[in-house]
Amino acid sequence: METYTLTRTIPVDASFDIAVLGGGPGGAAAAICAGRLGAKVVLVEATGCLGGMGTAGLVSAWSDLGDGDRTIAGGIMSEILRRMHEIGGIRQEADLNAICTALHGGSGFQPEALKRLLDQMCIDAGVEIRYMTRLIDVDFDGATVNGVIVNNVEGHSYIKAKAFIDATGDAVLSDLCGVPCFEAGRDSAHIMPPTLCAALAEIDFSRWSRNTDEAVRQGIAEGFFTQNDRHVPGIFRSGKSTAIQNAGHLFEMNALNCRSLSDGYIKGRLLADEYYRFFRQAMPGCEEMVFVATASLMGIRESRRIHGEYELNYADFVARRAFPDQIAVYNKSVDIHVYDTSDEQYARYSAEFLDVDRPKRGETYGLPYGILVPKAWSNLWVAGRCNSSDAKVSAAIRDQPACYMMGQAAGTAAVQSLRTGQPACDLNTQTLIETLRTAGAYLPQESTSAKMTRSDG
Repeated sequence: METYTLTRTIPVDASFDIAVLGGGPGGAAAAICAGRLGAKVVLVEATGCLGGMGTAGLVSAWSDLGDGDRTIAGGIMSEILRRMHEIGGIRQEADLNAICTALHGGSGFQPEALKRLLDQMCIDAGVEIRYMTRLIDVDFDGATVNGVIVNNVEGHSYIKAKAFIDATGDAVLSDLCGVPCFEAGRDSAHIMPPTLCAALAEIDFSRWSRNTDEAVRQGIAEGFFTQNDRHVPGIFRSGKSTAIQNAGHLFEMNALNCRSLSDGYIKGRLLADEYYRFFRQAMPGCEEMVFVATASLMGIRESRRIHGEYELNYADFVARRAFPDQIAVYNKSVDIHVYDTSDEQYARYSAEFLDVDRPKRGETYGLPYGILVPKAWSNLWVAGRCNSSDAKVSAAIRDQPACYMMGQAAGTAAVQSLRTGQPACDLNTQTLIETLRTAGAYLPQESTSAKMTRSDG
């Protein structure tokens, strides 16, 4: 590959206690929670809003918030749910308690309301936001990050901080630091396909049915689609007459390759229109449906994950393992979407998601602190889907509620590290759990430990 050497003197933007890279669910939660604890925080986001998949990605539905008896998505996630309901971001007639406690239930929401709420929560927490700003390089020594180089309309600048949280989704900061990572498509034969979601309006929900499976099968039989994909999540209600459309897998698209990602956006928009036209003619209540927009952010399900102090694995999931240092509990099923349009892949997905080892009422599995810490690093954490987990568990905990809870833990841990001098890789997790519980996190483990759970024992 031909190379070009860039040498440039750039300004120092400012110095912060904590720099959070990425403003999706994990990054927004990390920044807000760290700011509330008194840290000086900067939040760097490549788009023009916070919320990631829930806003720019138009995946405006939260699920798996409860275990059938109680709310398990506690802390900042519970607060966001309550505040969204108060401001009308969740349908007012919806029973919030039922939403928060139902087993494998959930709710749609209005993405614009979430954008405004997260803005305000950051302002109230004293967080400085840098919108339309992208991480491009990093300054680090050994296992310590000194600063990051970012770019926006003002050009390049250098941001100093004492602690850093990688919430980029693609583990961009961690990868630039040389942290060992798993990469979908490089380290396995498969890449879980993304979807470009869309916003819809003017749906008559009094005549609408959520189940689209039979209609899709009929459409395939009649040759309607350009790809015969039976796995169509479908339409999810978000308001009185609005919904999101989650349909159109982009098979073999690599989110870590710019050309592939670019081609994916082009094809994704075509597929979104194709499914819109199909639903409009095939589904009751959709006859007058309006296509509002496709998402500005691709719905990436899998790209890059770090190798952390602990790798959460499928055996942990099956055992419903609780950890003394768990920073959250969750109960979503393994959700590895089909890798191709074959009947075998559809059967595999259906069994895995709906039947095999699906958590039952009252069951949860823990997310230990170590999945947020690149192995041996002193001032670097991750939050969101780039956490340290195997393919099956990653497919269960990549959803927004889990990412918000991981973000709260990462932001809280970073503040504790700054105040105590404890490195990320040797933090007193007993203290961390106590702080998270005080902030409303649901952490039911009977015993805690000052030492984190590690993969090597």
